[in-house]
Amino acid sequence: MYYVCTSCKSRFDTIEKPVWLCRCGKPLSVRYIWEQNKLHFSVNMDEETLWRYESVLPKVKKRISLGEGFTPLFPIAETVFVKNETVNPTGSFKDRGMSLAISMAKEQNVENICLPSAGNAGISAAAYCKDAGIDCHVFLPETIPVEYLKETKRYTKNITLKGNTIADAAKEMVDQKEKTWFDISTLKEPFRVEGKKTLGYEIAEQLGWKFPDVVVYETGGGTGLIGMWKAFSELKSLGIVKGSLPRMVSAQSSGCAPVVEAFQKLSNITDFWEDSSTIALGLNVPGPLGGHWILDILYQSNGMAIEVPEKNLLPLTKEFNEITSMNSGPEGGVVWGAYKTLKNVGWISEKESVVLFATGIERCKL
Repeated sequence: MYYVCTSCKSRFDTIEKPVWLCRCGKPLSVRYIWEQNKLHFSVNMDEETLWRYESVLPKVKKRISLGEGFTPLFPIAETVFVKNETVNPTGSFKDRGMSLAISMAKEQNVENICLPSAGNAGISAAAYCKDAGIDCHVFLPETIPVEYLKETKRYTKNITLKGNTIADAAKEMVDQKEKTWFDISTLKEPFRVEGKKTLGYEIAEQLGWKFPDVVVYETGGGTGLIGMWKAFSELKSLGIVKGSLPRMVSAQSSGCAPVVEAFQKLSNITDFWEDSSTIALGLNVPGPLGGHWILDILYQSNGMAIEVPEKNLLPLTKEFNEITSMNSGPEGGVVWGAYKTLKNVGWISEKESVVLFATGIERCKL
């Protein structure tokens, strides 16, 4: 296992632990020597969690697992499928990343962890840290709904409220952070992506070891989209799945759409989105650290970035939940609105296979 910077492309065969950012301040990507060795790949069919793909994950002495992953993928039309991440242990896809990140933190003898969160990541990190015996310090915006705050308090008492967005909470964390605290903010350590990439492995397996034509994903910090693209690329390199890689779509609310803005400008970097506001809390990420990485994937895949009007999120979420019989948060409304628009304008054809997502449950009444 080695690491490659997603920006300056520096390679690190040995690195100071716990593993964090590149010297240039950008995220590192985990790479493996087996990436073109088909014989390396195997699936543990007896394991009904993301750890069924342990052959393509970092090796750990002890897994920190609450039963995350291997979630349902079900059709809502002949060629349209929905991945239901609401059934993960704490109710969101964040559990995938946290299982790997906290497992690796434990492996690297970390005793204190900190992160800012818009809601679900803080809940998940606190739950996995509690299971691992690691102290977790969560920084949340003061605007966080009480339901999210109560759920976070189930797992940790170390909670700080500051500002209106995750960016405000992050600034407060930097001010308060002690030297022994390990920062596992989105993409500041490389293993949350490794957990999220299991989404891609699952989708391919559940489709009979095929790629979908299009993946429409609600994008905040971007680890889900990045992780899936990493999985699809690994599967193709290994020779497990043939054919073209999926076209990746980044869906955002008009209330916070830095990726969409950059994509429309054909830029390689995202600008900070001032005065961000959206009821899709997981997408209220005005300055994604991995903006350059997300955009690179969209360009490589001949994909798309699309914003959905904030005013439409409530009816879209209701419609999505009625069609899927789920209790998705407004992030599901964003992905549903993006899919409908792209289908209506012909960017997605009738015959193309498409995967949509419900990344987390709705914890409070909309």
